[in-house]
Amino acid sequence: METVIIWYYWYDGTNYIYLGDTGNMKSTGIVRKVDQLGRAVIPIELRKVLAIKEKDPVEIFVEGNHIIFKKYRPYNECIITGEVTPRNREYANGVVLSPRGAEILKHEIEFRFGIKA
Repeated sequence: METVIIWYYWYDGTNYIYLGDTGNMKSTGIVRKVDQLGRAVIPIELRKVLAIKEKDPVEIFVEGNHIIFKKYRPYNECIITGEVTPRNREYANGVVLSPRGAEILKHEIEFRFGIKA
């Protein structure tokens, strides 16, 4: 039988952060029961780390016998404003910015680094 290892990453809006893989997944020590409606609670500690807020959509994937939850981001969503518009543009490393997001980023760069962008 061939062993398949799956790598898990989280994109924080700037970088991909390696979370682990099926070859070395670490238990959080947290166990949750599934209720009669099929619901299980994602612990607050994990929601904070993954920036998942109440009512945020999550995608559900199945890989072998693993269930994987991933914070849902619509295609072409601005990483700063969350806007999805036809005027959004994709830049290096898959960074998507709306016109308003680009302006916010420009002002932030000028303010923090004193660089005229």
